[in-house]
Amino acid sequence: MTTPNKTPPGADPKQLERTGTVREIGSQAVWSLSSCKPGFGVDQLRDDNLETYWQSDGSQPHLVNIQFRKTTVKTLCIYADYKSDESYTPSKISVRVGNNFHNLQEIREFGKSLVGHFCLGVSHAVTVLCQQLELVEPSGWIHVPLTDNHKKPTRTFMIQIAVLANHQNGRDTHMRQIKIYTPVEESSIGKFPRCTTIDFMMYRSIR
Repeated sequence: MTTPNKTPPGADPKQLERTGTVREIGSQAVWSLSSCKPGFGVDQLRDDNLETYWQSDGSQPHLVNIQFRKTTVKTLCIYADYKSDESYTPSKISVRVGNNFHNLQEIREFGKSLVGHFCLGVSHAVTVLCQQLELVEPSGWIHVPLTDNHKKPTRTFMIQIAVLANHQNGRDTHMRQIKIYTPVEESSIGKFPRCTTIDFMMYRSIR
């Protein structure tokens, strides 16, 4: 029996932020959890500290609910650390989008979007099975593109992350950080045509 390859870490999302093509919008959302141990909740998921974490305190599936005004979302980033969390580390995750709790649907393009041409340039970041993410001892950032089959970002009111199983059949789960990115649209403000004619070039600098 072959041993599954470990899930390699993705790039630090801050590298993508520095390109100016996306913006993190988690602060604009209302966050809720299916359960949490006191002192290990939403604040720990959003504190930019990889040493802290959300810890669930209930039965599976463990849910993270992220609600917006209707928003365009492109990428979801989750930080998990098997070396520190062991049996608390998620092994199977479902990501769902929709208008509210009653019409959520799983993202359907994992198979095409994640394997082979990952949106942040990281190939084979997860194994894809039945529209769910199968993680093998992840230690780092996991990047999930929230795009349709035309690679267009998703418009949604809500994202739900469901932890369906943990490593070693663990009951409760740990997640250390979650970030959500929207594309930054280029603005025509401040853009000027290039000065290519002799007449234009005479005035390209202040004398």
